[in-house]
Amino acid sequence: MASSLEPENPSPNIFIPEDWSEAADSIALDSVTSPPPIAFICGAKNSGKTTFSRHLLNVLLQRYRRVAYLDTDVGQSEFTAPGFLSLTVVDKMTPDLTVPCLKTPERSFFFGDVSSKRDPSAYLKYIHALTDYYKKKYRMSNKSESPSRAELPLVVNTPGWVKGFGYEMLVDMLRYIAPTHVVKINISAQSKNLPAGAFWSDGNHDEQVNLIEIRTARHDTFNRSVLIQKDARLLRDLRIMAYFRQCFPSNLSITTIKELALALASHPPYEVPISSIRIRHLHCQVPSTEIFYSLNVTIVGLAVSSEASEDLPWCVGLGIVRGIDTFKGLLYVITPVPQSILEKVDLFLQGFIQIPTCLLQVKGCRSPYISANVLPTS
Repeated sequence: MASSLEPENPSPNIFIPEDWSEAADSIALDSVTSPPPIAFICGAKNSGKTTFSRHLLNVLLQRYRRVAYLDTDVGQSEFTAPGFLSLTVVDKMTPDLTVPCLKTPERSFFFGDVSSKRDPSAYLKYIHALTDYYKKKYRMSNKSESPSRAELPLVVNTPGWVKGFGYEMLVDMLRYIAPTHVVKINISAQSKNLPAGAFWSDGNHDEQVNLIEIRTARHDTFNRSVLIQKDARLLRDLRIMAYFRQCFPSNLSITTIKELALALASHPPYEVPISSIRIRHLHCQVPSTEIFYSLNVTIVGLAVSSEASEDLPWCVGLGIVRGIDTFKGLLYVITPVPQSILEKVDLFLQGFIQIPTCLLQVKGCRSPYISANVLPTS
C-alpha cells in the first residue's frame, strides 16, 4: 500500500469543496473489498473535471502505488501535448492541482485535432482500443492467469462537449468503459448540464454503477464561453512549448519564449530518410504532389505501425519538421523522443496541431540543415 501522507499544502490556490472530498474519498473507500474502481468524470465545459480528476488521483495514490489515467480530452490533455488520446500510469501525487505536468503515456494515439468533431468514429475507436489495453493489462477477469500482476484503478477524464453528438459519444464511452463510479459535475446553468440519473443506461447492463453528482467549484462569469476559448488556445500553445522544451537538458537556462524559439531554431535536427517513413494526413486529403509542401515547418505525430490494425498506430510523441531535402531524400525533424524509440517510428501523422506562432517569429536562426543524429533506414 502506498503512503497515506498528504502534502502539507497541496494546492494553495485551489479550494476543494466538501462534496468533492466526500466523492473522492467514497470512490477510494469503495475499493476496500472490491476490485479497484473505474471512475468516469463528466460534466459541461469549465465545470472543473480536470481539477477533480487530479484531486481524485491524489486520493487514490494514498491507497494504491499506481493509478491509470485515461485522457479523452484532445483539446485540454492532462499529461500530453494537445491532440492526443492516452493512457498514463501515475505513481506520484500532484503537489499543486493548479499546475499540469507532462508525463510519458504508456499508450497513446495521435488524433491530430483539438476537438473530436473532426472524426468522431476514429475518436471512439481510439478510446475503445485504450480501454481494451487497460482491461487486458490491468484488470484481469481471471486472476489465476497472472496472480502476481497488480490491478490498477482507472480515472477517466472527459471533454466538456455534452450536447448533440458529443452527448452520444459520451454515452458510447460510458457503455464501453463500464465504470464502477460515474462522477457528474453540475454547473449553475441547468440547461448545459447532463440529464439527471443514469442517462447512459439502456437497460441491457446489469452492472451496478455508483452515480455521484457534485457541484462545480467555480463561479460562472458573464461571457463565459469567450473566456474559455481564449484560455484554451493559450494553454494549448504553452503545452506545446513545454513539450518541445524537453529537447534540452532541464538545467539549461531557457526561461522565455524567445530563448526557447532560438534554442529550437539552432537545435541539430534528426535526419530521417524519406524512404523509411510513410506519411498519413489525418482528417483531410493532400495531393501527392503537395505532400512535402504540407509537411514543411509543421508538427507531426511520430507513430509506429500496428501489426494488429493499420488504423491504430501507437504514437510515441511529436516532432517538428524543420525542413525537407528532396534531393538527398531527407526529412529534418526536431523531437524530444529518444533515438532508441525513434528508430521504431515508420509513420508520420499530420493533423491540425500547429506550431505556436511565437516560436516562428525568430530572426537570425541557423540553417536547419545541420549535420545531426541520423536515424538508420528501416
